[in-house]
Amino acid sequence: EAVALYTDLLVREDLLQLFGFTSLVEKEWHRLLMGVQGIGAKASMAILGTLGPDGVSRAIALGDWSAVKAAPGVGPKIAQRVVNELKGKAPSMMAMSGESLATVVDDGAVVEPVAVAVAPSGGGAQAEALSALQNLGYGPGEAASSVAQAAGAHEGADVSVLIREALKLLAPKG
Repeated sequence: EAVALYTDLLVREDLLQLFGFTSLVEKEWHRLLMGVQGIGAKASMAILGTLGPDGVSRAIALGDWSAVKAAPGVGPKIAQRVVNELKGKAPSMMAMSGESLATVVDDGAVVEPVAVAVAPSGGGAQAEALSALQNLGYGPGEAASSVAQAAGAHEGADVSVLIREALKLLAPKG
């Protein structure tokens, strides 16, 4: 059975480690997590294994460091550092999650992309809602936070529902 993987090679003085990911979003989260001080490959894989790429996006956008702390080997200080350092990256990563696999090119031979069965996560709807809120003038952080909350409250909702609910959350309280 043919499988397409996204890989990341970690090169250190005494070690070469190859990591494989089923999606580009997961690979990019791994690279971002590895850039945080105190997060190594083991902790990054633990966070991604516990939350998944969409869960990491939501936790960071919402500032929910306790969700990040649920990963084995990640304490409260590291979890808070991850959330604080990556808060600005979550919106762009959430927007990426709706993209599909690209065609793989190897030695000039084009390999047709394998149809991947993906559970409907509403990633495309979330990305569109996020884009719409940013076009309305909301900042990336607040837009991502409200879209993530709306998506959590309304599983499988379409774009219009997510935008409406996110705008309700962003409306001035008074």
